[in-house]
Amino acid sequence: MKLLVFAHKPPPHHGQSYMVQLMLEGFGGDRRGSQRLQPTASNGHGIECYHVNARLSKQLEDIGEFRPGKLLLLLRYCLEAIWCRFRYDVPNLYYIPGPGKKSALYRDWLVMALCRPFFQRVILHWHAAGLARWLETAVQINTRAVTWRFLKHADLSIVLSNYNLADANKLFPRRVRVVNNGIPDPCPDFAANVLPVRRQRFAARAAALAGGTSVPNPNAPESATVRVLYVAHCTREKGFFDAIRAVVLANRTLAERRSPLRMKLIAAGTFVTPSERVEFEQLLRDTEAAGAVEYLGFVSGAEKDRAFREADLFCFPTYYLGENQPVNLIEAMAFGLPVVTTRWRSLPEMLPPDYPGVVPVRAPDKVADALLHLMTCDTGERLREVFEQRFTLEKHLAALADALRSVEAPEIASAPVVAPQNG
Repeated sequence: MKLLVFAHKPPPHHGQSYMVQLMLEGFGGDRRGSQRLQPTASNGHGIECYHVNARLSKQLEDIGEFRPGKLLLLLRYCLEAIWCRFRYDVPNLYYIPGPGKKSALYRDWLVMALCRPFFQRVILHWHAAGLARWLETAVQINTRAVTWRFLKHADLSIVLSNYNLADANKLFPRRVRVVNNGIPDPCPDFAANVLPVRRQRFAARAAALAGGTSVPNPNAPESATVRVLYVAHCTREKGFFDAIRAVVLANRTLAERRSPLRMKLIAAGTFVTPSERVEFEQLLRDTEAAGAVEYLGFVSGAEKDRAFREADLFCFPTYYLGENQPVNLIEAMAFGLPVVTTRWRSLPEMLPPDYPGVVPVRAPDKVADALLHLMTCDTGERLREVFEQRFTLEKHLAALADALRSVEAPEIASAPVVAPQNG
């Protein structure tokens, strides 16, 4: 099967671009160029990718912002896609629609208007969530009508979760498949090297809270510092400031209980806007907040691996507009970290039913309560099992390839997929 992938890969680095990179690598890479016109090396999936790296933003802060230069770039990418359609005889167009945001929607209109007529089949992969509700509640009927005209009746819509089935079904695709994200296992030695230390620290915390005993050696596994990891862009909507406030509130509670334990937020990520960086710097002028946060900046490779291995909890109280199935939560589960996150979009579906780390959005006090609860009731082993069962790269690529290949099978008329009712 030949697939024209109209999507960008890093940089800039974020969850969606990373998943595009993993897909391309997993399916054998970009086959454009004379040196790649030989028969496909077997990758076990039967997909040949021809990639148009449709990158419109150079930096994170530029994503979603309109610039006249972006329009020219987009036109160039569309012409490149059309050229690839005929140069390599690629009948299938793969595209990732944007979230509920006008600039992203206008981009989708233009790509579909220019490119879709030239391809036999179109595949929409819904990485962001919430477009259907946004169309119903935040825009006029003319906007909904144009969106319907250009994006309706896709040959295949791929969604990450039951939550965003609504985004696909809104536009009446011919087929819908649910395919979880998946990543290479970042912690294959979890059972041998990470879990024993995690259990030791867990037992020490429980004993310290039960008896109020001191922890004499802060560098030992039974350290009095509970390391709460945050890995994401440092923005308000991603929950960065709520995470800081939650750790401050949790430390106040521990002090009131005369506990020897204290939490520290280990923040790894970049600031997207200068105003939020200034706000963070002003926040650190307060002694209480400054003592509760360690800012690492952007981390990768060995530094990122060390941050996950040394953490005790993972905190991600997001309410970001397009949040769906974030890679950082999958990474946390792979490292067996107990997770505190929000009841937002698809996030609860990623975790076991009734998981105690799911809290309301914009509620730092609830985040603090969940952190205090999880630090002595969950070693994270259950979440590691969830990762192995649902979110490995091998499972993701196999399910994705199966979904993609289905568009070249005889069409079977069916009703839109309906998400199961919860509660």
